[in-house]
Amino acid sequence: MQRFHRVPITAILTTGLALVCTAAVTAEEGLRRTASGRPDLSGTYDGATLTPLVRPAQFGDTTYLTREEADKLAEEEWLNVEKNSQSSDPDRLAPPEGGDGSPGAGGNVGGYNRFWIDPGTKAFSVDAKFPTSIIIDPHNGQFPPMTPEGQKALAALLGRHPIIAHGNDGTAWWIDKEGPGPYDNMEQLHISERCILGFSGAAPPIPGMYNNFKRIVQTDDYVMILIEMVHDARIVRMNSEHLGPQIKHWLGDSVGWWESDTLVVDTTNYSPKGMELRAPSGGLIGNIVGASTHVVERFSRLDNGDLLYNFTVEDDTMWEAPWTSEYVWRASDEKVYEYACHEGNYAIGNIMRGARLLEREALKAKKSGGSDDATTPTND
Repeated sequence: MQRFHRVPITAILTTGLALVCTAAVTAEEGLRRTASGRPDLSGTYDGATLTPLVRPAQFGDTTYLTREEADKLAEEEWLNVEKNSQSSDPDRLAPPEGGDGSPGAGGNVGGYNRFWIDPGTKAFSVDAKFPTSIIIDPHNGQFPPMTPEGQKALAALLGRHPIIAHGNDGTAWWIDKEGPGPYDNMEQLHISERCILGFSGAAPPIPGMYNNFKRIVQTDDYVMILIEMVHDARIVRMNSEHLGPQIKHWLGDSVGWWESDTLVVDTTNYSPKGMELRAPSGGLIGNIVGASTHVVERFSRLDNGDLLYNFTVEDDTMWEAPWTSEYVWRASDEKVYEYACHEGNYAIGNIMRGARLLEREALKAKKSGGSDDATTPTND
């Protein structure tokens, strides 16, 4: 993370001259083309940004921030990082059983701290303007209204999520519930918990709270788009036809073509199991696609080597109108390291073991009327 310091005016002038020279070189690099004459988009990009997907209420109808407002936002974020990155008190007490009830993983008993969070250090700009949201259409920076069918699907998804639907009180509240319990089978857990898809989406990708790098590998016949979160790789077939509608993929079926110097990617055939909408704070997050979703993405190289990434989501079973988002992927020399979510997903086993422990406690109390010496069947 970059610190904010006051610097002498001579340093600013010197840096400014250096930037002018660098910009000329970078602009030339940004125009590099393949042997076939197409813009070469291959490379690594960082999509982290402080610009939110949905426009915050305090901005109202304001479409853009001033540079001063954007700088203030970045400085506030850095101060927040410093505040939340202080060393923990080694003599602190353990959190209360079941958590203290404040927001956070597992009742805030201790999950990710600020060290793991990397949403970026600044808002992005396009043509020297700083948008107040990644959503640019509707012009209010909000999702369009959901259709009745979409609202029903969202309610069903939220209703199946045990924490969102019931809360987390540290008990096996489902023990007397008719039908299967929420933790009877690992495949009942949400796809992001199971590391099948990332919770910030993959096709299209939206910025998440960490792991926002992307990598593009381009040939004349194929374009590979690798998303750091859950390490999803999507293969775009150039100048091809979509597969039959009966063939579904987690990341959909993507075909591409060039419109002048813009790569256009058209994606359909998403798996119906891939839709995962959650609204913990009134906003939608997660995988924003379903079986009827059609996504059109546009990748345009900017003069400085960055990519302007634009996508439109259309699904008349979910949304009353299409919606469009746009943000910048900044060119980077960093590498995209493997995000081994499946291999390191010990949390799934702990979730299932924790549920069995709670069930044993509940059955024991129910059988013995509160006596600790009763025996109960185990379900390991």
